[in-house]
Amino acid sequence: MFLWYTVLVNIILLEEHELGRSLSRRDERTIHLVKVLHKKAGDVFEAGILGGMKGTGKIEKINFDGSVFITVNANEPPPSRLPLRVAVGFVRPIQIRRLLRDLSNIGVSAVDLVGTELGEKSYRDTKLMDDGGAHAALVEGAVQARDTCIPALTVYDSLDKWLRLAPWKSGDDRHSPLLAAMDNVRPEGSIFNIGTSRSAVLAVGPERGWSDKERELFEHAGFLRLSMGNRALRTETACAAAAALVMGKIGEFA
Repeated sequence: MFLWYTVLVNIILLEEHELGRSLSRRDERTIHLVKVLHKKAGDVFEAGILGGMKGTGKIEKINFDGSVFITVNANEPPPSRLPLRVAVGFVRPIQIRRLLRDLSNIGVSAVDLVGTELGEKSYRDTKLMDDGGAHAALVEGAVQARDTCIPALTVYDSLDKWLRLAPWKSGDDRHSPLLAAMDNVRPEGSIFNIGTSRSAVLAVGPERGWSDKERELFEHAGFLRLSMGNRALRTETACAAAAALVMGKIGEFA
């Protein structure tokens, strides 16, 4: 059962395996439809298939046990994903939840959680990837954005491994992405002064920032170390702010 309908809900999402089944009365989607929106049998609402198309849903029946049987007519494509990949150093699990939700809400194409030298090692032991918490946060962000798709989520043991594997590279190298590491301590420039690009890869460190060794790794990998000003930001704040600024650089606000 999903547990992500605790905030603003703009679309009801079902997974493929849930089609043709009733949602239990304890399901957060049932609660939202019946208790919050006061929907009844025959009512229509915005809905979609997770990872697929969007359209409308209809409550066909509210059963005696309080469960609801829903049908979905999905024939509209979801919003396109941004050509933006974000790597984030591991932070506290509660912060990971928030930043995954927000990055999914913004519409980034991929999120990479990366082990860093100055990050707290115990944060890497989070169970969010195994207990469904990370997935739930990504879906929550999509629901708020009326989207049916979520970013790809990958975990890397270290920044060095992430840079060596370079998951943003593809067979088409005609358009190199902007490679930017947020660094308010020893920046090479400002994110406000960079030029436009067709796509981008952002790296945001943990709240202790990057080590000098990691700065060298970024330099060798072709990343610019960019500042967003002289304030120390929470990691999830820095992720959202940097993503929004880069969206303007790749034409998303045009």
